[in-house]
Amino acid sequence: MAEPAPLSEREWAFWSAWMQAQRVLTRELDRALQRDFGISKAEFSVLFTLHGAAEGSMRVTALADSLDWDKSRVAHQLTRMERRGLLTRDEAGAAGRRTGITLTATGRDVVERAVVGHGTAIRRLALDRLSPDQAAAIEAWSRRLVAEVGDT
Repeated sequence: MAEPAPLSEREWAFWSAWMQAQRVLTRELDRALQRDFGISKAEFSVLFTLHGAAEGSMRVTALADSLDWDKSRVAHQLTRMERRGLLTRDEAGAAGRRTGITLTATGRDVVERAVVGHGTAIRRLALDRLSPDQAAAIEAWSRRLVAEVGDT
């Protein structure tokens, strides 16, 4: 088997620009969520996932699977969010384990406002800066990468 070729200077420059763009975009989107809605990206991810679930409820394991987070991270995140009144956890498992999660009215209000605001920020920072062809190419590449590498 042939040894893979090292990256060229141009390829390294592309990779560096791609990584920097991701950091800038992530930083600015995170700042906007925190500033405008008082939530972190992780909190938004949980709230958004719950909001899309039937009746704003789901099992902890289903949330962890959908976010691709380990159980420990989910447990700590849910504890913080429950303290803030964004969600409740229900006892449904063996030995009183809290295996269900439900959005509270406060959580629902926050996520409904944040979805609109976060979408506006995504459009302003990313989508409006792409031509339709660029957006289509990035989407196709992203879907292919996830399909081919995502579950490895």
